Amino acid sequence: MSCLHPHFAVMPGDVSTSDDRKLHGLKVHRYPFECKFAEMIKNFELITPEPWPDYALIDCGDFEKLERFGKYVTIRPEPQAVWPKRLSDAEWKKQAHVRFVQKGSNSGDWIKLKSMPDQWMLEFPLKNSGSFQMRLGLTAFKHVGIFPEQSANWWFIEEQVKKFKETPKVLNLFAYTGGASLAAAAAGADVTHVDSIKQVVTWANENRQLSNLPEIRWMVEDALKFAQREQRRGNLYQGIILDPPAFGHGPKGEKWKLEENIAEMMDNVLQILDPNGFLIINAYSLGLSALVLENFLRKKAGDRLHIGELYLKSQSEVLLPLGVFGRIYAK
Repeated sequence: MSCLHPHFAVMPGDVSTSDDRKLHGLKVHRYPFECKFAEMIKNFELITPEPWPDYALIDCGDFEKLERFGKYVTIRPEPQAVWPKRLSDAEWKKQAHVRFVQKGSNSGDWIKLKSMPDQWMLEFPLKNSGSFQMRLGLTAFKHVGIFPEQSANWWFIEEQVKKFKETPKVLNLFAYTGGASLAAAAAGADVTHVDSIKQVVTWANENRQLSNLPEIRWMVEDALKFAQREQRRGNLYQGIILDPPAFGHGPKGEKWKLEENIAEMMDNVLQILDPNGFLIINAYSLGLSALVLENFLRKKAGDRLHIGELYLKSQSEVLLPLGVFGRIYAK
C-alpha cells in the first residue's frame, strides 16, 4: 500500500485495532507503512479549539468565511476555503452584520449590512486562570484583532506555564494583539511581548488593562533582531511563542519572508529556549508542510515534539485548515 501520510492512514474500513482513533466519523489507523521515515513522526495531530461562547465559525466556502465574534457576525475573505459554501448566500446575508470587500492585496472596505459598532469586546475563558478580555475592531486589513484558531494554543500555554514551580519567563514573538501573551500572564508567567507595529502593541496593552492582568514587557521591535540580541546576551526563556507571518516588515523597514528567514529565526530561538521549556510555532503559509517544523525542532525536542495542522470546524460541518504548528512540551 502506498503512503497516504507518514504516520496515519484515514480509512473508512471496518477493521479496528487497539490503536484506532476517530476523526469525524472515520477510523484513523496506525498502519505498517513501507516508508522508512514513518517512525520519525511520533506525534502528528490535527487540532481544533473547543467551542467557547464568544466565537463560532458558522460556515465557509467560495473563498470566504462567516464568523460570529460575540454578538456580531462578519464575512471575511479566506483563501483556504476553496470549496462551495454549505449555507445559501441568502442565509449568509441574513446572519451577517458586516462584510469585508477586498480592494487590494492588503486592504479593502467593511460594508455594514446591519447596525453594529466599529469596536466591541470579546471574552476568552481559560481553564484554570479565569478569563481575559480582547477589544475587537474593523481594521483596513480584514482582521478584527484576534485569530480564533489560536485559542487552542492559549489553553496549551496556560497548561504549560502552570507546570513550573517558579515563575517562568515567556517570550511572545510576532505577538499581534496579545492573546497568547494574556494567556501566559493570566497563568502566572513573566511575559515579554514583541511586535514590530506600535499600534498593535498599544492594542495588546489595552487588552491587558481591560483584563486586569499583571504588567507585560512591551517591545516594538523586529522579532528576529530581538531574538539575536537575546541570544548574544545569553538570556533564556522557559516558554517561547512564535506566530510569524508569510511576509512582513520590521519597525525600521526590515524585511521578513517566512521561507527565507525561518531558518535563522529558529536557530536563534532554540538557543534561547530553556532545555526544560516549551515552545509553540505557528505557520500560516499556503503550501508549507508541518514536516518543515519537524526538521527544525526534532533534534532539540525529541519525543516532546508534536506537529500537525490547526483547523476550525464550522457549524455547517466544514473543516477549515489554518496553518501548521509545532509544539515542544515542557519537561
